[in-house]
Amino acid sequence: MNYEEKMQRMQELVELLKKAAYAYEQEDRELMSNFEYDKLYDELIKLEEETGTVLAGSVTQKVGYEVASNLKKVTHPSRMLSLDKTKEVDRLKNFLGEQLGMLSWKLDGLTIVCTYEDGKLVQAVTRGNGEIGEDVTNNAKTFVNLPLTIAYKEPLVIRGEAVITYSDFERINERLESEEKYKNPRNLCSGSVRQLNSEITAKRNVRLYAFAVVAGNETCNSKMEKMEWLRSLGFETVEYKTVRQDDLEEAVAYFGSEIKKRDFASDGLVLVYDDIAYSKSLGTTAKFPKDGIAFKWQDEISETHILDIEWNTSRTGLINPVAIFEPVELEGTTVERASLHNLSIVEDLKIGIGDKVTVFKANMIIPQVAQNLTQSGPVAPPCECHVCGAETVIKQDKTAKTVYCPNGNCPAQRQQAFVHYASRDAMNIEGLSEATVEK
Repeated sequence: MNYEEKMQRMQELVELLKKAAYAYEQEDRELMSNFEYDKLYDELIKLEEETGTVLAGSVTQKVGYEVASNLKKVTHPSRMLSLDKTKEVDRLKNFLGEQLGMLSWKLDGLTIVCTYEDGKLVQAVTRGNGEIGEDVTNNAKTFVNLPLTIAYKEPLVIRGEAVITYSDFERINERLESEEKYKNPRNLCSGSVRQLNSEITAKRNVRLYAFAVVAGNETCNSKMEKMEWLRSLGFETVEYKTVRQDDLEEAVAYFGSEIKKRDFASDGLVLVYDDIAYSKSLGTTAKFPKDGIAFKWQDEISETHILDIEWNTSRTGLINPVAIFEPVELEGTTVERASLHNLSIVEDLKIGIGDKVTVFKANMIIPQVAQNLTQSGPVAPPCECHVCGAETVIKQDKTAKTVYCPNGNCPAQRQQAFVHYASRDAMNIEGLSEATVEK
């Protein structure tokens, strides 16, 4: 078994044993016999010793959850600048010139700087404002795919993007009270990484994808070779392609088609020069490094008209506004509805029936209303729940106004509560679908 096969097997064992341990310790049920568990546990220990790598979440490690009173501020050794941006492929070509480039996802998460000493993770710091970040080391140790120990014993500093997948976002949001719900995976990730209690972070399935080596393996002059080197150490890296000026457009098109199939949010691509020495020789401007540029997706925007606003009662009693509009084609699919999330958004956009609006897909995935061109509203929120007839309540929390049905026996709330109870992430009752519950 070569190194890559060992790493893949370790990832399989970590996931399998973690599920088995959770089922046994938290749910009083067995996914495998003690004999089988011990056999796989011993196999994982052997692989960890052979590779010199321990993956986060490994049952061979007992990560003590910690509660902090606040997150310590940390000054970055060098300022982390944002990249210059473009939506034009021709500008990417002009930027690349005759150089060899690395084109990768621009993941929509939270940038984290991880430092290893003597092969162990010793610090993880958020990007913050680029000069000062927050120490989230305890929380980073719970990331599901971040190595805690590696075979490389020299100092190593990497940058990566912490993300939460769309599927985990939906699962976690479903369990949160309405006022705690997050608007998108990036906000949920940021809130999860910056928790004061690392046990909460551990339940959020945060992943980190490395995208740059800041310090380490200094004899290597290729960014892409360093990415492969990180993979050999057990890190998951952002997907990338090697590009020249003549095949750059084709590579951009590949990523553009792939984003629709992926379970993570990406708001574009990043293009950097592969040659490290050349990159360093360019220096920076006051705002941007000169060795990289961000490519933002060219949002496909369509005009349409609002036909109706639906107010749907959830299992928590929150009544969610949904815009129904004349069907339009966006990113290859027909779209005719978009969540407006809460009453504040309805009021801010001044949404009224018949209004002309522009719609797009955020990150080429989630339909959203971008602008209201006529602003005849806002429509009034419902005075009563359309399901049970209870008088609605408007609440104002720290960030938004929301509409509630206060009736705990509302059929809509009870139905959704049963659906949630039977779902895979709760009691996992097969055959008890939403349609069956409704009957």
